[in-house]
Amino acid sequence: MRIGLFVGALALMRDVAERLQRISDAERDGFDSYWLPQHFGADMLTVIAMAGMQTQRIELGTAVVPTYPRHPVALAQQALTAQVAVGGRLTLGIGVSHRSTVEDWLGLPYAHPARHMEEYLSVLRPLLQESGVDFQGREFRVTAELQIPDADMVSCPVVMAALGPRMLEIAGRLADGTVTWMTGPNTLGDHVVPRLQESAEAAGNPPPRVCVGLPVAVTDRPDRARDRANRLFQHYAVLPSYRAMLEREGVEGPGGVAIVGSEAAVEEQLRHLAELGATDFLATIFPVDGSQTSVTRTRALLQGLVGRV
Repeated sequence: MRIGLFVGALALMRDVAERLQRISDAERDGFDSYWLPQHFGADMLTVIAMAGMQTQRIELGTAVVPTYPRHPVALAQQALTAQVAVGGRLTLGIGVSHRSTVEDWLGLPYAHPARHMEEYLSVLRPLLQESGVDFQGREFRVTAELQIPDADMVSCPVVMAALGPRMLEIAGRLADGTVTWMTGPNTLGDHVVPRLQESAEAAGNPPPRVCVGLPVAVTDRPDRARDRANRLFQHYAVLPSYRAMLEREGVEGPGGVAIVGSEAAVEEQLRHLAELGATDFLATIFPVDGSQTSVTRTRALLQGLVGRV
């Protein structure tokens, strides 16, 4: 299982320079990947293109770019341009976001998110793979070609935020895998991984990536860490898609799925995720108390586990 950092779910960086420095630091420290969320701040694909100029090895991913605000042609243009800039190290993570964001903030209809995603990928993937598409559906009717220099020299894998059965089927059939958040090991093992793998196999696709994002803290006080996680990530507990995953897991809040404990306990939990089928762990390191002790311990453990889990 590859180990990367996923910081955006917790901390909002003040400027682009800080993000670029943290990506360089992650590469220096040996992490496999660095993942950025797309909120309403800086454009993360632009940041990734810039980061590609000052890094050489680390995979750079979005987790995730919301699809509703960006036409698939526009996203394909941007992603291919960024992919060329980073030399093929981009993994494009996309998702439908949430009804409250799409309808209340953006004023767009959210009536058929699964159909939207299925058709979105039906437009996006041919553009990324072949630079052209002719698709006529109910959500999208697109005939387009892209002319991006050197785009034929790179590929652009796509992972999709998928939690429900229909979305997992779409991810296995039309994407390269899934990226999850607030989804615990029981749910991964009996719901996410088998449904995703079954869909990919039925479509004749390679085994899909399963990128698992979770809060993590090395600490000698796991109970305090779970309480802290419940407070830090409380807004995720009320979003319906994440709430459903927490309920399926049988926990009250984010602290119930956070990976916490001693170095040995955290390592054991990460190895269990790998046994369940997780191909990537996207670590959101969070502080347990006012000091940085737990953050330092957590980062050191994760560094030591790269290539060993």
